[in-house]
Amino acid sequence: MSIPPVVVATARMGWNWQWNQLMNGLAPADVEGNYQRPQSQHRKAKLTEVCELEQRSSELLPRLLIGRSCPWAHRTWLVHQLRDLKDTLTIQLVYANHSAGRWELETPWMGCESLLDIYKRCGSPPSHRATVPALVDPGKNQEENPSLIGNESTQLIKVLNQWPTSKKSDDLAPAKLKDEINNWDRKLKHSVNDGVYRCGFARNQAAYNKASQELFSSLEMVDKSLSRKGPWLCGKKITLADIRLFPTLIRWEMIYMPLFGCSQRPLWSFRNIWQWRQRFMALQSVSSTCDAQAWRNDYFGALFPLNPSNIVPAGPDLMQIINVSAPHLQ
Repeated sequence: MSIPPVVVATARMGWNWQWNQLMNGLAPADVEGNYQRPQSQHRKAKLTEVCELEQRSSELLPRLLIGRSCPWAHRTWLVHQLRDLKDTLTIQLVYANHSAGRWELETPWMGCESLLDIYKRCGSPPSHRATVPALVDPGKNQEENPSLIGNESTQLIKVLNQWPTSKKSDDLAPAKLKDEINNWDRKLKHSVNDGVYRCGFARNQAAYNKASQELFSSLEMVDKSLSRKGPWLCGKKITLADIRLFPTLIRWEMIYMPLFGCSQRPLWSFRNIWQWRQRFMALQSVSSTCDAQAWRNDYFGALFPLNPSNIVPAGPDLMQIINVSAPHLQ
């Protein structure tokens, strides 16, 4: 027996209304249906004195709290790995508890089991959302209160680029490239880094079409720039500009194409971006920051309005995708 058309239409209207209510909490939009990322509330990031770190035991070193699936936290993790900061800055992993809707620590620290507990322990205002990345200083001794050094990725990658390390490390933001690095950030933040979310969280077809067009136009611009000036965005050496872009593009086939509808063109059709991503992934310690299963679990498992079934689909092997020769390279 077929379902009467009026029942289908009524159910569809009801579901659309409920979907919009859920989306209001997950992803706010303007009156035209375009996703608007909420203004972040954060502490101004600061650099810890070298002499202080040298006198501390490993238990009292600052910690960088990271969620595997978060692309903003991924930026800071990449700087930590590429500059080899493990002797002066500890990585603390957190995981997304979908039922509780919060980040929880894989290993308790300072008597805290959740990221929210850490924020409270650091005296953060109640208005601050407990987000990753978060750079936390436990204090020079047991009597000193912990503090939140910073929790905004753009600031933190700059701080970590200057963070003291016992090993020789490259400068990822040389003074002569500062303007160019910042220019790339201005060009890509809205259209690419936020652009994939503007596609996925669009409330209507027009909003999606606009976001998709801006996203792929920007990728075309990146691809052309790499063809002229590569192998990296700012020329011969990797910089913070590359690090800001990589977490978005490494999640492409796993998350943003299937779940967010970033499907106007396959990424392999951008010859120079494809080779750039392969080049980046081949850098020492980068692959250890990429956990495709954790990405799928959190995106497909937590974003209920986009995936009501909560079914986490099987995905291809990330390294096979990265290392395959695209049709135009064969």
